[in-house]
Amino acid sequence: MDEIQKSLLEKIADIHEVPEGAYNIRSNGQLEGRNTTANIDIVTKKDEPGIDIIIKPGTKNESVHIPVILSESGLKDMVYNDFYIGEGADVTIVAGCGIHNCGVDTSEHDGIHTFYIGKNAKVKYIEKHYGEGDGAGERILNPTTIVHIEDGGYMEMETTQIKGVDSTVRDTKADLADGATLVIKEKIMTHGRQTAETNFTVELNGVDSSANVISRSVAKGESKQVFNSNICGNNQCYGHTECDAILMDNGHVKAVPSLEANNLDASLVHEAAIGKIAGDQLIKLMTLGLTEAQAEEQIAKTGANEISISATGNGVENVTKSIISAMSTSTGEGVTGFDVKA
Repeated sequence: MDEIQKSLLEKIADIHEVPEGAYNIRSNGQLEGRNTTANIDIVTKKDEPGIDIIIKPGTKNESVHIPVILSESGLKDMVYNDFYIGEGADVTIVAGCGIHNCGVDTSEHDGIHTFYIGKNAKVKYIEKHYGEGDGAGERILNPTTIVHIEDGGYMEMETTQIKGVDSTVRDTKADLADGATLVIKEKIMTHGRQTAETNFTVELNGVDSSANVISRSVAKGESKQVFNSNICGNNQCYGHTECDAILMDNGHVKAVPSLEANNLDASLVHEAAIGKIAGDQLIKLMTLGLTEAQAEEQIAKTGANEISISATGNGVENVTKSIISAMSTSTGEGVTGFDVKA
């Protein structure tokens, strides 16, 4: 594995060396490395590209890494990965894809992930997407995620598009049984002439099932984003969907949250907010020592909603730590000489 590939792995999966536990690393359409454990097996599919990840019932405190990296220009890679999480398991799954394209041809990765989450099982799923390279070729990522959660199961998805992805269509479909819970936290950054479309469909079929779908995004340059979210309440259930988008430069965002109640005891809520960075948010950060440009960058990275909450009351300390880190990175110097009081 060369230095470019190692750098991509670090950005999308925080892998600096061979990870502990189970892992499957795919590079330029080929298996780069794999490890299994007593409780987590990874099997190559025979009829189509991809893998089956099989997690035994009752597995606790284990993780599996399945990153994909592309560094060859013009490569189109597609995988079908199925996850079978046994009853009562509690695991973390780290995925993601990084593309380095210095050529003139389009590089693309399409991943179809299907989760079968057993009764009372708990899954935390982390996925990061990233693109880089000075070539004219596009970097395209189209993830599809299908989730089936049995009684009492729980899944938390953290999906992040860091930067550098020219085009993406992100489809997520889920169905939940009795007492099942789904939490989705999406963060997307687009710039230049990039486009991003997100489509969520959640079927709350079980009694006391619940879903919370939250999207935070920043559209910079001439980029365009579309957010579609549909929550269907088919039983006594609770559903919430929210889109919070920041516009910068000439960015464009369209948000279409929708709710469908098919049961008298379904409780569904949607929220959407789109706008430029508010002046009071900039002022809050600039009074802590940032320049206007640094403040805008920090809000873009963190999200306007999180800044407005964190920078008040007892949350000042947390946002200050982020700011000090950002300033140290930007200037190469430590930050001293000012005090922050709640």
